[in-house]
Amino acid sequence: MMRDHATVWDSCLQVIRRNVNGQSYKTWFEPIKPVRLQDNALTIQVPNKFFYEWLEEHYVSLLKSSIRNELGDRGRLEYQILMGTNERPIATAPDKSGPFTPGSFETDAIKNPFVIPGIKKIKVDPQLNAAYTFESFIEGDCNRLARSAGLAIAKKPGGTAFNPLVVYGATGLGKTHLAQAIGNEIVAGSNDKSVLYVSSENFTNQVINAIRNNAVGDVVNFYQQIDVLIIDDIQFFANKFKMQEIFFNIFNQLHQSGRQIIMTSDRPPKDLEGIEDRLISRFKWGLTADLQTPDLETRIAILETKMARQGVDMPQNVSEFICYNIQSNIRELEGVLISLIAQSSLNRREIDIDLAKEVIRSFVTQINKEITVEYIQKLVAEHFKVPVEKLQGETRKRSIVIARQLSMYLAKNMTDKSLKAIGENFGGRDHSTVIYSCKTVQDLMETDPFFKDTVTELERKIKLSLNEKG
Repeated sequence: MMRDHATVWDSCLQVIRRNVNGQSYKTWFEPIKPVRLQDNALTIQVPNKFFYEWLEEHYVSLLKSSIRNELGDRGRLEYQILMGTNERPIATAPDKSGPFTPGSFETDAIKNPFVIPGIKKIKVDPQLNAAYTFESFIEGDCNRLARSAGLAIAKKPGGTAFNPLVVYGATGLGKTHLAQAIGNEIVAGSNDKSVLYVSSENFTNQVINAIRNNAVGDVVNFYQQIDVLIIDDIQFFANKFKMQEIFFNIFNQLHQSGRQIIMTSDRPPKDLEGIEDRLISRFKWGLTADLQTPDLETRIAILETKMARQGVDMPQNVSEFICYNIQSNIRELEGVLISLIAQSSLNRREIDIDLAKEVIRSFVTQINKEITVEYIQKLVAEHFKVPVEKLQGETRKRSIVIARQLSMYLAKNMTDKSLKAIGENFGGRDHSTVIYSCKTVQDLMETDPFFKDTVTELERKIKLSLNEKG
């Protein structure tokens, strides 16, 4: 039977999906497109050179084995790097200054918005927090792409395909930390690169003052001298169209002259509202990388790093308990640690589960959960990245069926519900379906080590939430 490139790649993906975690799969394999199959060679299209290099460094063995599994020993993989079709940036001249040429103006004449007026010589303070470094930014599947791109930029600012770099994600996931870590790394490695970090609020205030004082050209000229510009929270540029016009000029000049631009946002550029299309299109020229909520293991690693910095030691079960209950925000994780240290010091108490519970109650609404079938369904659905409704519905898709059967297995072993009651929570299924599901899960655990690890991990997460009052 003749097989086309799409069918072969789909089969490869099924193998790959079983051997990598969900976030890695989403980041590194979902964007790949199969292009053609010719002479036992499958050609796949990747977004850029960095993407290709990452696959070759981290997943080459898995890719080779999956290809050979489908095409035999003579099967091979070829890459096609997607060439962008973006419009080229067009230089625009700043107000009243004529066409811009790097080095064509006197630096002594430029007013620095970060120093006291009257100081003529420009000495740019990067405005960076020295604590924000790559060493203290813990790598995980949730941030690997963004961190790797940041390191590449730090080694060669303005000389990679990641210009601009837009890092986006929810509050407290490390956007500012990563952006400033890039800046600190550049400052540490070079004396001739001017680096500047500025929040969107400060930038907006500078523009407002410049307009009021008829000094817009001075602000534009100042920013055009920066080698690495880091702008935090660009979503706050929304509906400030005069300010956007000024930033548009700055962006064009910096980008055309090979300067590095790094921006953070709470959402991807395509979802930014109140921002002019011409700016949005420029934000997409480089790399857009997201920071996702870190998994439990990454949260534990982050907490342990912060503990080491504070000189704090605590039992492993306490750190696991904290990280399980603080899930969405790294700032909250740090807040819990600081509060825990304070409570322990002021009240002369050991850091244990009971003290951790008291502290965490001010951060989360409930930590002593009753394990219910509904809770298990929610946990399994999150793990497999499927809607809870699918577990309760009639869908026969294999991935959904496995998740449904696993949910029944966990419900039987970890709740006091009857088989009939468990079945009722899964769309009114009868007790025999629950029995069959439990047997299927047990069989899979005996034959599939990866699946067994998944079950063990989910059981551990459930037990972490079973924190009875001591």
